Amino acid sequence: MYYKFSGITQKLAGSSATTAYVPQGLRPSVQTESPSMIFATPTKVVSERGAVVEFLGANKVPDLQRIFQTADNVPVHLKRGVPDQLLYRTTMALTIGGVLYCLVALYMAAQPKNK
Repeated sequence: MYYKFSGITQKLAGSSATTAYVPQGLRPSVQTESPSMIFATPTKVVSERGAVVEFLGANKVPDLQRIFQTADNVPVHLKRGVPDQLLYRTTMALTIGGVLYCLVALYMAAQPKNK
């Protein structure tokens, strides 16, 4: 037997299989295809006054795709040159420093206190 939640009595009530698998009266609707996304159109931003302002910047996606898809044996996180290298090295230095700090704190916590 199949059961469904009754909104009137707030209890489980017996029902048919199709009603039990489609709860609260929701029925599958006709599938509609969503429109294809268009990335070449400029982004519109709503200003404070309610007027629509066109995005005046250039589309950088094709340039970035060209940079990231070149086969030059450079990891993707270092493809853009010096800024990426600085970020990477800073992250590695902070990681190593954090590990050392944790090890020192663990060592100090492991030592018994002298009275």
